[in-house]
Amino acid sequence: MKTKQEKTSSQKIADFADKSLLVVDDDKPFRDRLSRAMEKKGFQVTQSESAKDGIDRVKDSPPAFAVVDLRLSDGNGLEVVKEIQKIRKNSRVVLLTGYGNIPTTVAAIKAGAIDYIPKPADADDIENALLASPEKKARPPENPMSADRVKWEHIHRVFELCNRNVSETARRLKMHRRTLQRILSKRSPR
Repeated sequence: MKTKQEKTSSQKIADFADKSLLVVDDDKPFRDRLSRAMEKKGFQVTQSESAKDGIDRVKDSPPAFAVVDLRLSDGNGLEVVKEIQKIRKNSRVVLLTGYGNIPTTVAAIKAGAIDYIPKPADADDIENALLASPEKKARPPENPMSADRVKWEHIHRVFELCNRNVSETARRLKMHRRTLQRILSKRSPR
């Protein structure tokens, strides 16, 4: 008798002859953590920190799997996805982003990504998306972030991108400066 996980689960990495995984993200601590976690799961990981370097690595050795950040320091992760799909059509690509919206999701799928996951992403969720059967959807996350946590992460990301300038962040988020200061002073929700 199959367990619930076996019924909804897809393949395992051991089922694949080519276990190569390219991780393209300009956030070094996140990229390193994700790479280590995916290596423990059985993938053969190569890292890249920019769109240009990612495209170069794809041309040298097209990966069977890829995890690509949408916004990179030197460009757009969709360019890396398109290059992967041009060279190796059966490659499984998951796009990550801190800025999830419908048009970007549509663009990612059209470019050849099999899934689109908001950051911060869990290695288990990424593995499930990469190994999901093409005919079936990936399993939903076991412990998804709460809406409050997603909001908190987005506010902090914009705050960091504005060089920790509260006034500039408040202007970009279209919120009152004091409201933003209260949010920034609180701990992250679960």
